[in-house]
Amino acid sequence: MRVEIWSDIACPWCYIGKARFEKGLAGFAHRDDVEVVHRSFELDPGRAKGDTEQVIDMLAQKYGRTPEEARSMEANVAANARAEGLGYRTEGRDHGNTFDIHRLLHLAKARGRQDELLTLAYRANFAEDRSVFDDAVLVELAVEAGLDAEEARTVLADPQAYAAEVRADEQEASELGANAVPFFVFDRRYGISGGQPAEVFAQALEQAWKDRPVTASGDGDAAACDADGACEVPGAAGTA
Repeated sequence: MRVEIWSDIACPWCYIGKARFEKGLAGFAHRDDVEVVHRSFELDPGRAKGDTEQVIDMLAQKYGRTPEEARSMEANVAANARAEGLGYRTEGRDHGNTFDIHRLLHLAKARGRQDELLTLAYRANFAEDRSVFDDAVLVELAVEAGLDAEEARTVLADPQAYAAEVRADEQEASELGANAVPFFVFDRRYGISGGQPAEVFAQALEQAWKDRPVTASGDGDAAACDADGACEVPGAAGTA
């Protein structure tokens, strides 16, 4: 059985959703027969490479909030992350274009190290004082994931390397009607949008394994990041 996950490294609910999905998968009796494939989705594709800003500033401008309100939004997301045992820094994080990260993740996929690199990139972006919008940091992460440093540098230096693969993932997301991430597709039978609870993913895995004709699952109001980069916090005051 194949589970495909569209996500972006800049999306906090993708970071949280990955952890929740893995908890659901851990309790699944047939987990060793599940192939997990990570697909590309950019939240801010129009932003130029190298154009970065602090997350708090980005949130305040995007939602028309004060810096204090933006910090409150981040605090709510952080509480959800920490409830899953994840580290989360609410201050000092960068936001930028993630196209190069997605290209490097496709290299990692070709080398059988995609999940390892994605896990490290999420941790660096959300929990550590390391900017994933710095090529030197990306090479460090690639090496930590088991990739060759020179090959990673070569990919990052060539803007066409794995670009078609990233665009193909994004086109497929559009064709599937995915306009927010994380977006999970189970054996091309049905999808789950948002960072659902682990129990929802566990149920979805069971349903997909039994080949039930289900078209959707989970809470339609679950948290997600949309194509404009908006990241919702269910029940939190002052969020979009």
